[in-house]
Amino acid sequence: MATSNDTFVWNDSLNINHSFFKSNFSELEVTQAVEKNWPALFILVITFFTIAGNILVIIAVFFESKLHNATNFFLCSLAVADMLVGFLVMPVSLINILYNYTWPLPEELCPMWIFLDVLFSTASIMHLCAISLDRYIGIRNPILYSRSNSSLKAKLKIITVWTISIVLSLPIPVMGFQDKEKVFVNGTCVLNEPLFVLVGSFIAFFIPLVIMVVCYYLTLRVLHQQSSAFPQETKRYSKCSSAEKSDTSVLNNSPSSQMPTFLLKKNQVSSEAQGRRGMMKAIRNEQRASKVLGIVFFLFLVMWCPFFITNVVIAVCQDNCEHLEHLMNVFVWVGYVSSGVNPLIYTLFNKTYRNAFRRYLQCKYH
Repeated sequence: MATSNDTFVWNDSLNINHSFFKSNFSELEVTQAVEKNWPALFILVITFFTIAGNILVIIAVFFESKLHNATNFFLCSLAVADMLVGFLVMPVSLINILYNYTWPLPEELCPMWIFLDVLFSTASIMHLCAISLDRYIGIRNPILYSRSNSSLKAKLKIITVWTISIVLSLPIPVMGFQDKEKVFVNGTCVLNEPLFVLVGSFIAFFIPLVIMVVCYYLTLRVLHQQSSAFPQETKRYSKCSSAEKSDTSVLNNSPSSQMPTFLLKKNQVSSEAQGRRGMMKAIRNEQRASKVLGIVFFLFLVMWCPFFITNVVIAVCQDNCEHLEHLMNVFVWVGYVSSGVNPLIYTLFNKTYRNAFRRYLQCKYH
């Protein structure tokens, strides 16, 4: 009986210790989960603002007649790509982080997720490249551009940009469905085809980036040349107007038969002055727009270059650069943040977007 009682006491103490350790272990798990969820909460905030901000941009271009031009149509399409990053790419990446980069979803979704990720980042750089080309052509040959430009042609250009992006990204799901090792490395969903990474990075990012930078530089140079030519024209106009004023005094003392000629010259001078002022105003507007787009280009460059450069380095050295994979996990989120930055830039530097966003947040759409 004593032995039996001792056994019961021993079992009770084991149960108490087991429950004690189990409760402590559960508390430790909860504490770790809470600690791990702080980055997740931050990522959720980024995702929300990315989706909401780009929806505001799309609504603004749709409703505001002042924004109905080729550049803003491109920016609207760019906002669609950034919004889809927030809807389809960021949440899956967040789930991937919570599971310590071990793919928790069905394996068939891995190549599709990589495809969407590459598609939207490619579409972003292609849109910015197309904006640079379109603006340079428009400023370099404004008359020819105004004749050939229309909303239909702008939409055709946007469709072309999306088509190129889809074609460049389409080999990823094809490779992934044929061979799972192309998209899985130790249970992690990541593109594992060095040749495609190298070629795709140069075709989809570095070459369009060079075109974008060159076109932006040429655009600024043309705008500078046009604006520097106008002070000379202003001086010529001031001399001409002063000469016309002296002629006016003479004509006022002359017979009334010469008055129609005077009025004709005065109207010609005033129309020329209005034309020059209109051109200067247009150049200043283009310069302000170029500054805003320059900020967009610069931030996109700064946020995506580390990812693509590291991606190329990993593809070249392969197994010898495993330590760079941790940097890739950071750089890819820096690139995602660029999808939510553009609406903030438009709000800060463009009055039309700023006023539109203020009204839309108050549910005033007209």
